[in-house]
Amino acid sequence: MKTLLTGLALAALAVAAPAATAATAAELYTQHCLSCHGASRLGGMGPALLPESLERLKRKDALATIRDGRAATQMPPFGAVLSAGEIEALADWIQSPVSPPPAWSEADIRASRLEPYPPGSLPDSRQGEVAKADPMNLFIVVEAGDHHVSVLDGDRMERIFRFPTRYALHGGPKFTPDGRYVYFASRDGWISKFDIWNLKVVAEVRAGLNTRNTAVSSDGRYVAVANYLPGNLAIFDADLRLLKLIEGRNLKGDARSRLSAVYDAAPRKSFIIGLKDLPEIWEVSYDPAAQPIHDGYVHDYKMGEAIATPGFLNPRRTLLDGVLDDFFFTQDYAHVVGASREGRGQVVNLDVRRAIARLDLPGMPHLGSGISWLRDGHRVVASTNLKDAQVSVIDLQDWHTVATVPTLGPGFFLRSHENSPYAWVDSMMSPTARDTLQVIDKQTLEVVARVRPEPGKTFAHVEFDRYGRYLIASLMEKDGALIFLDARTFREIKRLPASKPIGKYNLFNKIRRSEGTSH
Repeated sequence: MKTLLTGLALAALAVAAPAATAATAAELYTQHCLSCHGASRLGGMGPALLPESLERLKRKDALATIRDGRAATQMPPFGAVLSAGEIEALADWIQSPVSPPPAWSEADIRASRLEPYPPGSLPDSRQGEVAKADPMNLFIVVEAGDHHVSVLDGDRMERIFRFPTRYALHGGPKFTPDGRYVYFASRDGWISKFDIWNLKVVAEVRAGLNTRNTAVSSDGRYVAVANYLPGNLAIFDADLRLLKLIEGRNLKGDARSRLSAVYDAAPRKSFIIGLKDLPEIWEVSYDPAAQPIHDGYVHDYKMGEAIATPGFLNPRRTLLDGVLDDFFFTQDYAHVVGASREGRGQVVNLDVRRAIARLDLPGMPHLGSGISWLRDGHRVVASTNLKDAQVSVIDLQDWHTVATVPTLGPGFFLRSHENSPYAWVDSMMSPTARDTLQVIDKQTLEVVARVRPEPGKTFAHVEFDRYGRYLIASLMEKDGALIFLDARTFREIKRLPASKPIGKYNLFNKIRRSEGTSH
């Protein structure tokens, strides 16, 4: 599990390795893993080995990684050094909680910051292959199989760059308004700033130990990071210098929460934050002129009857009667359409700061991947379901369920484009239909086609090019592919090999907040 070992060091480990019966898992970790993954398993040259960071790592994959190493990384194989029993013991050890729970302070965050390319050290113009491409029709592709990211030229449908990333990127990359920079968040807390024009990672910081996602302000000046561990919101400037930490606590301070998500609400000049364990939504304004926050009852705030909290970079709380796990925002960001994992859906108005409607959303809706469009003069939102084989379509004017579209199985992603009459949905949560994308007519709400390029292999996550001419879908296998499909005929155009490609993100669609993609 050591990530930086020479052949001589491996040989030395082989000689020194204790017998399976002589060493505990803790001793094995200290001997073979500590120097790269840290004494408290918080990570170093290698990723954090905490159950919170490894929750998506299947046990068989953990055993294989220890035994066989990880291709295209500095993680060596230990199959010749450790017995099968020792490998089993190590796999159990890294999935066990650390006691006492690890901490990550403001000083730790500041000390972790790296800046290989300070501002002004790289050209302020697009270089090389990037200069030849339409800068707004580039794609950023996350490849989870070997922890790399690819940059695609959307017009030529070609990969122009590929580089290694931190372990297990999570939550989707976020772009600056000019399209020059993109920020990545890894599950174990690293935030990386990548210069697309120069194809360089220019700054990094470890914002937490288990990170959910990040958001970039609409003016490009602030980066917010939502952390499960420790439960807080970390706010940075554009160069990843820490500005503020906001603890995930209720107003009284007697209850804590993990922070499950953060989104940029551009029209409001604020971040919207989800709390995993408290029935609240936060709005944190990045507008220096934001109105002060008055928590509790005030007879007349204009008379200065209460001590107010500054509105800039502080949480304005909306109290709810239940926790919301997943969000969709109306186009003006005035309303949050949210749901719990139990399917209890509600609409929250961010101006009056209260729930204004209930939603009929059974199962486990995934509103975070919701999309919207105009249908019969009404704007609707559609959501996949992680539990039930259906897509729910809701009218955003009166919040009633317009239709429930049956699918082949529970799905995760739903995508479309302003220039396409179709929405694409996967069934990747289904053991039998995960290999099929279904095409829904956005007006009739009927499934009009199914696309199944590789029977038995997971096929999901669609992203359109900026014009809606074609889309890319992921064959999510270790030896997978990016499959380009014609948006009108649904026929395959081209394939690029990729290592378990998951998310694909078109700069234009993301920066312009296309109605057909998640934000």
